[in-house]
Amino acid sequence: MVRLLLIAGLCCGLGAIVTAHNIGVTPVTWNREISRLVYDKCASCHRPGGTAFSMMTYQDVQPRLVEIKTAVLNRRMPPWGAIKGFGEFKNDQALTQEQIELIVDWIQNDAPRGNNRRALPAEPPFQAAPPGSPPAPLRAISGAITLDRPLVLDGLLPEKIASNQSIRITAALPNGAVEPLVWLHQYDGRYPHPFLFRKAVRLPAGTIINGVPNDALIGLLGH
Repeated sequence: MVRLLLIAGLCCGLGAIVTAHNIGVTPVTWNREISRLVYDKCASCHRPGGTAFSMMTYQDVQPRLVEIKTAVLNRRMPPWGAIKGFGEFKNDQALTQEQIELIVDWIQNDAPRGNNRRALPAEPPFQAAPPGSPPAPLRAISGAITLDRPLVLDGLLPEKIASNQSIRITAALPNGAVEPLVWLHQYDGRYPHPFLFRKAVRLPAGTIINGVPNDALIGLLGH
């Protein structure tokens, strides 16, 4: 009798452990997490009428899972082209490490769609590109330069950069401080875009901007 009670207690204990382990384990799905991430980070280009294949629906994404996983792991997509944490940018579209892991884990777990269709968010609206070109840079620089007057720097615009070239641009202030500006890495000139600082960088006269190779051309955006 005692032995039976012990066995029954053990079974109940194991059942409680299994039940506790399963509670709260919710798989990542397209309907709930991945669609939101895609709409936020990818859909501006990956949509019908966009510049790349559509990722707006689960049916669009499913045949391209391996391609998407590779592009995300290599940080080729979204095509931001700069090292995160070196400078702060208000138009940063790069995925965080946590977002990369979320996508990869979802794909490696057979990319479930999810049963709750009500969890799927509404597709984002898309606006046509505004007419005209973006403001021209104040000047474009090659090689190191020394500012002969103060400059409020709002961002940088790569105008000419070799394929797969890595460029770390800094500003050495007259007081000895060094301001990180941008570290370009795997920047793809097919997707040109500015790097707009979250806060404007005020550079006094005498500041030296370093890191731009002589064969590259970087535009300074500011006033």
